[in-house]
Amino acid sequence: MSRRTPITDGRPRPDNLAVLLREVFVALNDRALARLAERGHGVVRAAHSAVFQYLDDTGTTVSTLAERAQVTKQAMAELVAHLETHGYVVREPDPADRRAKLVMPTARGREVVAIAQQLVPEMDAVIAGWLGAGRAKDLRADLEKLRAHLLSTGTQVWRPPPP
Repeated sequence: MSRRTPITDGRPRPDNLAVLLREVFVALNDRALARLAERGHGVVRAAHSAVFQYLDDTGTTVSTLAERAQVTKQAMAELVAHLETHGYVVREPDPADRRAKLVMPTARGREVVAIAQQLVPEMDAVIAGWLGAGRAKDLRADLEKLRAHLLSTGTQVWRPPPP
């Protein structure tokens, strides 16, 4: 993994908790992408996770995918087009709205999701090996608590809980 933190004023920026969390995610995601490439899915890139992560089995519009992934519709449309060209998704008319198209996973797209999901227990075991089972369990609990709190506060101004 290359150094991702930029150099400013001749020295690296100090890491903060959000940067550390993202860097760990990127490293784990890189492993998932390597596993996909080993299994014949080398055209799938990190950006495509925004499609696979938010794609419903019954299909999802590009607009909904973009909203869920917090990217522009144009960016999502480009990601979908790439995956469509390589046989991971297809666009079909939405039976509920003839003007809309649903992005649907193909068998190849479902295979990508399955490979990624199969890797999860392996990654969890490796992390538990590095940190110890108790600390890994505590890390999961802490991250779940943070996620629940941050999602419940939305864009409101949030403050730490009182002491």
